[in-house]
Amino acid sequence: MRKQISGLSGALESLYRKYNSREYVHPDPLEFLYDYPELEDREIVGLIASSLAYGRVSQILKSVNFVLEKLKPSPRQYLEKTAFATMKKDFRGFRHRFTSGEEIAALLYGVKKVLKNFGSLGKCMKLGYNKSDDDLTPALVNFTANLFYATGREKSSLLPRPELGSACKRLNLYLRWMVRHDEVDPGGWKEIPSSKLIIPLDVHMFRAGQAFDFTERKQADLKTAREITAEFRKMCPDDPVKYDFSITRLGIRNEINFKEFIKETRSGN
Repeated sequence: MRKQISGLSGALESLYRKYNSREYVHPDPLEFLYDYPELEDREIVGLIASSLAYGRVSQILKSVNFVLEKLKPSPRQYLEKTAFATMKKDFRGFRHRFTSGEEIAALLYGVKKVLKNFGSLGKCMKLGYNKSDDDLTPALVNFTANLFYATGREKSSLLPRPELGSACKRLNLYLRWMVRHDEVDPGGWKEIPSSKLIIPLDVHMFRAGQAFDFTERKQADLKTAREITAEFRKMCPDDPVKYDFSITRLGIRNEINFKEFIKETRSGN
């Protein structure tokens, strides 16, 4: 690994102080979680929103909104009272890129079974967590296994298989939302430490990791995500994904682009 860019830690902290605010969240599926103050609803909304977080952001927001409208006023109550056959009927004709309405119904049914078996999604996640683990990958393996078992499916466009080496960007995004708590991330899963989180490795973060000299790998897989996270952990041992939201704003906001940020950081301005 090459030497870290001089002044990077301070630059990232300044970026965090600027963008760690809900006014900079839109457009981002995270914004849907703010409408659900009850944790039992918010954890379900978070899984739906993160699972659909692929493709164009405008379509993501449209798709998430469509699903949540069906689950109002309480996603938890909808799942507890609704049969699988009704779920399939409710989402018949739904399409989000590779995801069909039947897949959405299957995911919701899987969540319904997990709630029945474990009490909540958070409790299911916690049962797979061991404080001796380097990160939350083993917990994700257990979590997704329970969802797949409940649906009777072996694969889904909504859920990756962590044990196969996927970077699990959407699941790690979900964990960031549910574990961290600041002005942006609403949190709620207090018994899972943020120190064990892995960076949600999307195209923006992969590019950032390479530009920061955090990785020389060419593939955006789990190994790369862990490598980049390890470098962030040197800056923030208790919160290695602290700068994720702020860094991804560089690919969205107009005030400053990523190349300008790297140039200013390298020049020490």
